[in-house]
Amino acid sequence: MESAHYFSAQPAGPFTRKPLTVDLAGETRRLQTSSGIFSPDGIDKGTAVLLADVPAPAPQGNLLDIGCGWGPIALTMALRAPHSRVYAVDVNERCVTLTNENAALLGLTNVTASTPEAVDPELRFDTIWSNPPIRIGKDELHALLRLWIPRLAPGGSAWLVVQKNLGSDSLQRWLAAELDSSFTVTRESTSKSFRILRVRKASR
Repeated sequence: MESAHYFSAQPAGPFTRKPLTVDLAGETRRLQTSSGIFSPDGIDKGTAVLLADVPAPAPQGNLLDIGCGWGPIALTMALRAPHSRVYAVDVNERCVTLTNENAALLGLTNVTASTPEAVDPELRFDTIWSNPPIRIGKDELHALLRLWIPRLAPGGSAWLVVQKNLGSDSLQRWLAAELDSSFTVTRESTSKSFRILRVRKASR
């Protein structure tokens, strides 16, 4: 069941951890999940498309997962780029806790999950991966992307997975109009009703 309030800071209901077994970065992983978060029972279809279709993240530097949930994107980034520093953000405090705990379960020391305001505003990111929370509404979504996309480092890329019927094409047009000329926005692929959008920051 999808929680109607998974994007709340403190979701309703008890925070009761339960086991979750999923495949991440080519291996079976045993993690923890809970109610009151996005896709608590596994990897949702959009995230699965992102993880399957997007090239490996920058091997080192700062990586970012926007809207981390229980951690599938951030954990995959950390497993595939062990010399990187992975930042995972979510407004839902339960998600932040689970992502940090799941990183610890996997022995990953290069993951830091937090609420957005806890991230150093001076940090710049070499790679951003996100299944953005479209259902929070257009205004909130735009504010979220305005906060993070301009923080790409020169030469960096943001990869976003968005369902076609939830406005992927209009989001692509909005990003192209919103960002300055140092950014390019392209549709990289379409798979299972999802688009992969790529935002690139010029190298100089």
